[in-house]
Amino acid sequence: MGPGFDCLGLALDLRNELTLQFTGPFLAFDDAETAYTIHVRGVDAAKVPTDKPNLAVEAVETIFRHINRRPAAAHLEMVNCIPVGSGLGSSSSAVVAGLMAANALCDDVVSQEDIMRMAVALEGHPDNVTPAILGGLVLGVLPDTTQGPEHLIVRRWEPPALWAAVVLPDYRLLTTEARAVLPAAIPRADAIFNAGRLALLIEVLTTGAFDQLRAAMGDRLHQPYRLNLIPGAAAAYDAAYAAGAQGVALSGAGPSLIALTQNDPQPVVRAMIDAFGAAGMDSRSWILKPTTQGAQVVMETG
Repeated sequence: MGPGFDCLGLALDLRNELTLQFTGPFLAFDDAETAYTIHVRGVDAAKVPTDKPNLAVEAVETIFRHINRRPAAAHLEMVNCIPVGSGLGSSSSAVVAGLMAANALCDDVVSQEDIMRMAVALEGHPDNVTPAILGGLVLGVLPDTTQGPEHLIVRRWEPPALWAAVVLPDYRLLTTEARAVLPAAIPRADAIFNAGRLALLIEVLTTGAFDQLRAAMGDRLHQPYRLNLIPGAAAAYDAAYAAGAQGVALSGAGPSLIALTQNDPQPVVRAMIDAFGAAGMDSRSWILKPTTQGAQVVMETG
């Protein structure tokens, strides 16, 4: 989020649901294949594969591989509220749900810390999966780029008391495209700029000094490059501030924009929708709150 590129994330109260059931005997992992059936309902259901590769299935398989056992069959029922390819965490939600559900059905043999490490290994970076697991404002750091997720360092804070106005334009932004537009090297001044803003952003969000939020959300690593890929995004970014937002950023890699405000979020949402509309983009919107609650497991019997 903002200057916290690939390391800082905020949990919002927009959730997917996964129901997971196992049938048949458990066998050694390498002795058989699990037969999967997958049903998907809700937002963008048609965009979610109902066979392999499916991120939730990959996550479930990760748990099976860890315990070296697998059931004969598994059924996944997915109810989606998070749009696919939106920058709002649909992939991290699938990964976390698959890991946590499978782990619960396998007697919680994997610790929460190892669940986070597995999730980072599947997703590639910690800024989305760690808030999905822990809730709140979360910083996830790998000490060295040559080290794997087993060395993950995580710090969590209570989320800020702000509204999150989210607008998603009807535009498909491929993650590969969003990554490819980023420069391989950055000027030293830009690195210093982002380091200072990231430290300030954590301070602002954890102390409530929201009058400094706009300055803290400054970024030179990814948003200046990605905003121009999305029709109307730069105008919507400016419009959100003009309408009273205190901090505005791309959500993930985009194309969603998130605007944080203490005030009525409706004018901010309307301003962003109008700006995207002027660029010929229809939009969907949500008014959300940051949440302390990460992913939850509910066991059902009978």
